[in-house]
Amino acid sequence: MKKTMMILLAIIVAVVFLLPLIWMLSTSFKNDFEALAGQMNFIPKKPTLDNFRDGLSGDMLNVPIVRWITNSLVSGFAGTAIVLLISSMAAFALARLQDLPLRKFMFSMFVASMMIPGVLTFLPMYMEFNYFGWINTYYALILPYSSGAFGVFLLYQFFSSFPKEIEEAARIDGANKWHLYSRILLPASVSIMVTLCIFTFMGIYNDFVWPLYATTSPEMRTITAGIAMMAQGSYTQAYGKLMSMTVIATLPVLIVFVLGQRSFVKAITQAGVK
Repeated sequence: MKKTMMILLAIIVAVVFLLPLIWMLSTSFKNDFEALAGQMNFIPKKPTLDNFRDGLSGDMLNVPIVRWITNSLVSGFAGTAIVLLISSMAAFALARLQDLPLRKFMFSMFVASMMIPGVLTFLPMYMEFNYFGWINTYYALILPYSSGAFGVFLLYQFFSSFPKEIEEAARIDGANKWHLYSRILLPASVSIMVTLCIFTFMGIYNDFVWPLYATTSPEMRTITAGIAMMAQGSYTQAYGKLMSMTVIATLPVLIVFVLGQRSFVKAITQAGVK
């Protein structure tokens, strides 16, 4: 009986989370008249692909949808690559280099920085990028995400628990610090790295506030900021077009998660076993 109640509760929670997604997907196939009718019909009466066709072809009042998606993908992949490189090297130094001065203090500072709300650093970061003339450039869309401490903290936990016997055996075979990092620890941490990749890419791609203020021209908007500008402009009541653009914007994140799902589950399993 208890197990049945838990299953029913899980189904109810899943339905609550899925209903907005189903509504978004169904509305994207409706014309503007049917979308504005306000009826909660999840199956379109006259399904149409015009919303997707107009959006991707740029016919929606010269709104550069493809350019927005490109900006989001460029910032997402470039920012993720930088985070993986910097976080893995920093975590390796803090976890395995015993001769590093102030190692524990620096790690404590990394953890403490995670407690600072991002809104407190928003204005100083904007002023810094404005001083260097990087507002409305790819520098402003990529570099702010490279200084997060979450990746360092996540990888530090894995690197610090790596068996010392393997490290000692590698040193006996002539491996230096770079070999230990690049040939032993990184291949062993693929699942953790993929997990960090998924979280980082989703965070950068879905970010809304910073790209909205860090870009001033329509061509440099990301897809999240661009759709928000569309919703406040000529497309306030064009629900079909807005939902079609939202579906298109969701696809890259969904693809990345599906491709990395096995490594994501494996990382959670490994963490649970440890």
